[in-house]
Amino acid sequence: MTHFNEQELSDTIFRKISDLIYSNFGINLTDHKRALVKGRLLKLVRDGGFRGYDDYLEHVLSDPTGAALSRMLDRLTTNYTFFMREKEHFDFFVNIALTWAAALQENRKDRDIRIWSAGCSSGEEPYTLAMLMLDHFGSSSNSWDLGVLATDISANVLKTAAEALYPAEAARDVPESLKRKYFRKAGNEMVEISESIRRLVLFRRFNLMRETFPFKGRFHIIFCRNVMIYFDAPTKQRIIQKFHDFLEPGGYLFVGHSESLDRATCPLQYIKPAVYRRKG
Repeated sequence: MTHFNEQELSDTIFRKISDLIYSNFGINLTDHKRALVKGRLLKLVRDGGFRGYDDYLEHVLSDPTGAALSRMLDRLTTNYTFFMREKEHFDFFVNIALTWAAALQENRKDRDIRIWSAGCSSGEEPYTLAMLMLDHFGSSSNSWDLGVLATDISANVLKTAAEALYPAEAARDVPESLKRKYFRKAGNEMVEISESIRRLVLFRRFNLMRETFPFKGRFHIIFCRNVMIYFDAPTKQRIIQKFHDFLEPGGYLFVGHSESLDRATCPLQYIKPAVYRRKG
C-alpha cells in the first residue's frame, strides 16, 4: 500500500498546478493561494493513495479522460451560493432589465427573452432568474419564449443543479409567495424546484476560455457573478469583450459586488455597482 508523505507543496509542483489550471480554465492561482491549493488538494492526494503532490499531479496529467483534472478544478474553486444572493441584483433584473427586454421583444414574432447565467454553480442563480421571470409575466407567460441558459465549467456542480434538490436553508431569502409557487418540501429539511421552473433552465458545461463562443444569437441579459475573481486582468478583459459581443445593444451584464471592471478598458457602460450595459 502506498503511504502519503506529508510533504510541502514545492515551488515547482505548485507552479505546474497553477499553470495547468490557468491554461485550461483561465483561473489565476497566484503565490498567495499556495496554502489554499495545498489544503484543498490534500484530500484527493490522500484518498487516491498518492505518495505526494508530485505523484498526484502526474496522475492528473496522464489521465486521458480529463476526469482527474475536473476533480482538481472542483476542489480548487468555491461553489458556495444560495437563492436570491445579492437581492439588489434581482430587484434591478425585474424592474429594469427584464422590463426593458420585454418592451424590446413585445412586438416581435418569436417574443423570446434570452438570459445567460455564466458560472451558474449549483443552479440557485438560474432557478432564481426563472422564478422571477415566470412571476413577472404571470398569466401571459405562455405567449413568451422564456428560458435561461445556465453554464459552468464544473460537471459536479451541474449534476447538483440538474437534480434541483436543495437544503431548505438555501432558500431562506426567497419570498414566501415564490416559495409557495415554485418549491415543494422534499423531506429531511430539503426542498425541490418545481417542474414549471426546471423546464425553463437549460444546463450545459461550458468553458469561458473558449476562443470562440458557439451561440447563434445574442442575449438580453447575462449574469456572471463571482467568477471574475478567479481571472487575471488580461483574461477578464477578453471575457468581458466576448460578453459585450454577445449582448444585444442595450443588454445588461451583472457581475459580483466584490468584482469591478476597469472602466478605462471596459466596452460596456457602467450603470451602477456590479451592473453594466452594452450601448445602443
